[in-house]
Amino acid sequence: MKRLFYLISLATMTLTAHAQKGFKQQQLKFERVRTAYDLKWASLEKDLQKAGFGNGFEMLMNAYKAEGKVEIWLKTTKQDKFTLFKTYNACSKSGTLGPKVIEGDLQTPEGFYKINVFNPMSLYHLSLGVDYPNTVDKARTGKDRKTGGDIYIHGDCVTIGCIPLTDDKIREVYILAVEARNNGQKDILVNIFPFRMTKVNFDNYAKQFPQHIAFWNTLQPGFDDFEKNKMMAKVTQVGGKYVVK
Repeated sequence: MKRLFYLISLATMTLTAHAQKGFKQQQLKFERVRTAYDLKWASLEKDLQKAGFGNGFEMLMNAYKAEGKVEIWLKTTKQDKFTLFKTYNACSKSGTLGPKVIEGDLQTPEGFYKINVFNPMSLYHLSLGVDYPNTVDKARTGKDRKTGGDIYIHGDCVTIGCIPLTDDKIREVYILAVEARNNGQKDILVNIFPFRMTKVNFDNYAKQFPQHIAFWNTLQPGFDDFEKNKMMAKVTQVGGKYVVK
C-alpha cells in the first residue's frame, strides 16, 4: 500500500511539475535522470548545437507501429517548421495494427496524444506517459467496457501495449523531453500511427485490416499535413472521432 501511495504521489508530481520553475532541476533530483545526463548529455548537446537547437527547442514525436520507429522532431520558438532530429528503433512490440480497444488486448494505441507523465523511477527504467485514453478512445471502447491505460514510452525492452526502447535510448528521449518541458513547452505531442501512411502502405495494410480503414481515414489528414508542412495541424476530438484542421 505504501508503495502504491508513493507511485501515485510520484505520478502527481510529474504531472504538475511543469507549472513550477526549474522542471529540469526537479528531475535531476532522481538518480536515473542524473545518470542519463551524465551518460548522454554531452553528445546530445553537441548534436543539438550542430542542428541549431542549442538555445532551446520544442519537441514532437511520431511513432510508427509497423516500422517500429520513433521519430524526434524539434523546432525553436522562432521557427515555423519542425526538423527531424533523431530516429529510434522500438525494441519490442505487442498486438497487431489497429487501435487499442479494451483493457488487456495488448494493443498499442493509435491516435493523437501528448506526454502527461514524466516518471524518473519507472519499473521500466525511465518512462514518459501518453494521455491514453482520450475521448476518441473512450467512445470506441464503449461505456460498459474498460479502456485500459498506463501507456508509456519506456525502457527495459518489454511491452504489453506500450512503446519500448532500450534503456540506452530512453535516456536520450527522456532527456530531450525534459529539456523541452524545461524550455516552457507544456504539451509535447505524440502521434502514434499504424504505419507511415503513404498511399502504397495504406492500400497494402487496408487489404490486411479492412476493419480499421474508417478509423485510419481519420488519422490520414494529420499524417499528410505534417508530411507536407512539418507542422502539426490542429486536431480536435468531436463525436468520438478525430477532426484535423
